[in-house]
Amino acid sequence: MEIDARSELDMRDLSDTAIRHISKLLQDQGLSVSALTFQTRRGYNIYADLDRRVEATKRTMDLAYRLGAKVVVNRLGRVPDDSSHPDFEMLRDVLTDIGEHGQRVGVSLAGRTGTEDGRTMAQLLEQLPPGCGTVDFDPASLIMNGFSSSEAAQALAPFIRHMHIKDGMRDIASGRGEEVAFGSGVVDFDEIFGLLEQQQYSGYFTVDREFSRNPQLEIAETIEQLKRI
Repeated sequence: MEIDARSELDMRDLSDTAIRHISKLLQDQGLSVSALTFQTRRGYNIYADLDRRVEATKRTMDLAYRLGAKVVVNRLGRVPDDSSHPDFEMLRDVLTDIGEHGQRVGVSLAGRTGTEDGRTMAQLLEQLPPGCGTVDFDPASLIMNGFSSSEAAQALAPFIRHMHIKDGMRDIASGRGEEVAFGSGVVDFDEIFGLLEQQQYSGYFTVDREFSRNPQLEIAETIEQLKRI
């Protein structure tokens, strides 16, 4: 399961005893933590309150380690096309700092896809020290924002550390995107799984259904389809 570290866990009050209690509850249900989500109000390209945002991210990475998770997910902030842009340089510096902390604790900060195309995001990650740049691949978010999930997977496959199983489609006439049930959108999951297999991907696939009238049924059906794949 994926846990929201902003709204579902209060990091300030989690003692070692509380962590052990949460871990025991999960273990009793046969569950483990695939990732912690830590959605900050601003990206790491915004200077206002940046130090506080970075420190909170590092604390979340420490918490993820204590819960047995290897990934913290957040949106990085919009990545400029131009690598000489000040925002690009700021993202590179901040993600290097966070990534080096992550290497010490054994947890990656994975940037969620969807804000820009995969090639632009890969251009940033390629400039980071090895192991400092990783991706939370959300194909539906890419589709809904007008990007190609296949092209993004081709560019980002070496950096993917966590993947959301979400499908989507885009109405060209209205310019609007929509999340849909697994297999009923335009995401080419077979191609993406093939690319990940080439990279010997060993991370989690987290089934995610935000907009559904019957999410439990759809999630169960998706899991069965994934097992057959």
